[in-house]
Amino acid sequence: MTETLESVAKAMVAPGKGILAADESSGTIKKRFDAINTESTESNRRDYREMLFRSDVAMKEHISGVILYDETIRQNAKDGTPLVDIIKQAGSIPGIKVDAGAKPMAGFPGETITEGLDGLDERLAEYYKLGARFAKWRAVIDISPVIPTNACIEANAEALARYAALCQKNGIVPIVEPEVLMDGDHTADRCFEVTEATLRSLFNALARHRVSLEGTILKPNMVVSGKKCAKQAGVQEVAEKTIAVFKRTVPAAIPGIVFLSGGQSDEDATAHLNAMNAIGGLPWVLSFSYGRALQAAPQKAWGGKAENVPAGQKAFAHRAKMNSLAALGKWKPELEKA
Repeated sequence: MTETLESVAKAMVAPGKGILAADESSGTIKKRFDAINTESTESNRRDYREMLFRSDVAMKEHISGVILYDETIRQNAKDGTPLVDIIKQAGSIPGIKVDAGAKPMAGFPGETITEGLDGLDERLAEYYKLGARFAKWRAVIDISPVIPTNACIEANAEALARYAALCQKNGIVPIVEPEVLMDGDHTADRCFEVTEATLRSLFNALARHRVSLEGTILKPNMVVSGKKCAKQAGVQEVAEKTIAVFKRTVPAAIPGIVFLSGGQSDEDATAHLNAMNAIGGLPWVLSFSYGRALQAAPQKAWGGKAENVPAGQKAFAHRAKMNSLAALGKWKPELEKA
């Protein structure tokens, strides 16, 4: 079992490839579609995702895996082909989001705990049959002058570890995603402090639950300033601080770290990733697992119209290529205009 988990985890962080997060919940995809004046119907959601998965160049050359939502993993394309098969035909690995979302943590105002452990063992067994070979669970850690508390960090780390152990039992590689949010007016140093505490707690919990690190992928935030912070950390500072925090907390046995974009602009997410890979000399592959930073441009170009599918695919291919270059440390801002 470990060998398959390891080989899947390695394939997920193949050189110059990253993961497309296409796992928006029904509520989130509705917001995205509202922004482009498109109704969020089952067929529109399918058409949109089919457009992405059939973007041959982007999928084959730059995307190693796709995180799906429960609806999507069961959907067929317009011609009846299961969407999972289209992903596999592109040489990409299907994955699945399995958490039930972050809910307010009782007794801890402003903090959340991610739910979804009930019945997870059975759900994972079904997802494996449906073709999923990796899964994702997101924990949310917010920053203010008084939070996060240790209780919140530890409860979320424990849930991530229990989820990861169940994934591996079912032959599925867990992506563990502890997201320290960039909302707020905190400095990059404060983000560093909270990210360090979060990752320390996470890896302690994974060890307690006997999770094989060689068959696990980490999906963290970057160390950035809060959106409302008056002084924003520059690209080089973000890269150096993020790497420094990982060197303190992330075991070398983890095959790869795939970043979330977390509300950064498309270009910032790419520039930061590139700067880290330009520093180099790290024990893990550093790549991307972006949702909005890969999809905002193609969504806009598509606009819910069948005749815009080629434009949407072109926009997706461009973002995928830019991030692929960043994963190799070869991106330059002027390539954005190309």
